[in-house]
Amino acid sequence: MKIGFDAKRALFNQTGLGSYSRSIINGMAAQFPENQYYLYTPKSTVTIGETPFVLQDNMQLRAPSTRFEQLVGGSAWRSLLMGNAIEHDNIQTYHGLSHELPYNIGKKVRKIVTIHDLLPWRYPQHYPFFDRLVYKQKWKHACQTADVVVAISQQTKQDLVDFLHIETNKIVVVPPPINPMYYDYQDGSFLQHGFFVTQQYDIPYPIPNDYILYVGSLTPRKNTLMLLKALEQARHKIPDLHLVIVGNGSNDYLATLKTYIAEQKLENNLTFLHSVAEKHLPAIYRCAKLVVYPSLFEGFGLPIVEGLFSRTPVITSAGGCFEEAGGSTTQYINPNNAESIANAIEQVLSSPAQRMNMIVDGWNHAQQFRVDNVTEQLMAIYKAI
Repeated sequence: MKIGFDAKRALFNQTGLGSYSRSIINGMAAQFPENQYYLYTPKSTVTIGETPFVLQDNMQLRAPSTRFEQLVGGSAWRSLLMGNAIEHDNIQTYHGLSHELPYNIGKKVRKIVTIHDLLPWRYPQHYPFFDRLVYKQKWKHACQTADVVVAISQQTKQDLVDFLHIETNKIVVVPPPINPMYYDYQDGSFLQHGFFVTQQYDIPYPIPNDYILYVGSLTPRKNTLMLLKALEQARHKIPDLHLVIVGNGSNDYLATLKTYIAEQKLENNLTFLHSVAEKHLPAIYRCAKLVVYPSLFEGFGLPIVEGLFSRTPVITSAGGCFEEAGGSTTQYINPNNAESIANAIEQVLSSPAQRMNMIVDGWNHAQQFRVDNVTEQLMAIYKAI
C-alpha cells in the first residue's frame, strides 16, 4: 500500500504528540516494510535535532513544492492544499496522527484521524479564544470527514460521543505506543523470572540517589500544587523524602508553586528539572523509587505507562483513562485530596512486597502498549478500509 501520514509533529515536536507520531511512523516502516510511507510536512528543510527519527528506505518526504505553495505558507498548505499532494501521490490510506485532516483531501483516499483528547471542550479557559475556535473547527471537521476515528482511550472515545456526537461504530480505541527506549533493557532475567539485573545509569542532573518522580507539564490540570501539598504531609513521616519534578509550565503557575514551596520550606525536599533531554528520561524513571502522577484529567497519561515499563511503581488518579493506562496493581488516589496522595506514597515506599508486585504486574500490563502491538492494530484498520 501507499500510506500517507501527517508528519508535522513527528519532525518538529518534542512533546507527547511528536513522540506518538514518530513511534507510529517508525514502527510501521520497520514492521511492515513492504509498504511505501509518505510523510507530509509543511517545511522542506527538516531539523529533527535529538528526536529519535530516522528516515528509512521506504519513506518519502513531501513538502510545499511550487512557488505558490511556498508563498501560501506551511500551515495554510497543511490545512488547505495538502490534499492535492496526497491525491498526486495516489495515497490509498492517509492517517492524520494528531487531530487533523486536510480540508481538500479527496474522496478516493481512505481517511483515519487519531484524537488524543478533547481538552479545548473540557478546559476552554486554558486556550486563547482564537486558538480554541481553530482547534474546535479542525478537529470536528477531521472526525466528520474520517472513515475511522482512532481514540487513544475509552475516555477519549466517550468524549467524542458526548462533545462531538460521533457515532460509536466509527470510533476504534487503539492506545498510544510507548517509545521503545523505555523498555529495551537487554536483560532477559527480569523478563523470564521477575528478577533484576543491577545496572548503572549516568544521570547528568543534580538529584539525590533516593527520590520519587513526577513527569509532566506544570499546569493546574496536572495538579502539581496538590502533589506539593502531599509532599509536605508525607515528609513528616518520611523526613528524607525527595520529589524530583521534570517539566515546564507557565510563569504564573510556576510562581504559585514556588510561593507554596517557600511558605512550607520544602526546598530541601524538592528538585525541579525544567529542561531534560528525552534520551535521559528512561534513566530518571528507572532510578526513581516511585512515580506519582495526580493529574485531574488526561486523554491517556503517558508517564503512567513509561513508569510501568521502567519497573517503577506508579501512583495516579482514580477514574477516567488512568486505570486503562495503569492496570490493576497501580495505586489509585483521590487527586483532590493531599492526604490520599501522601498516604499512598507512605504505603508503597514502606512495603517491599507491594512494590515488587506492582513492578512485575505493571510490566506485564504495559506490554499491550509496545510499538509492535499498537502498529499491528492500526495496520489491521488500514487494510480493513
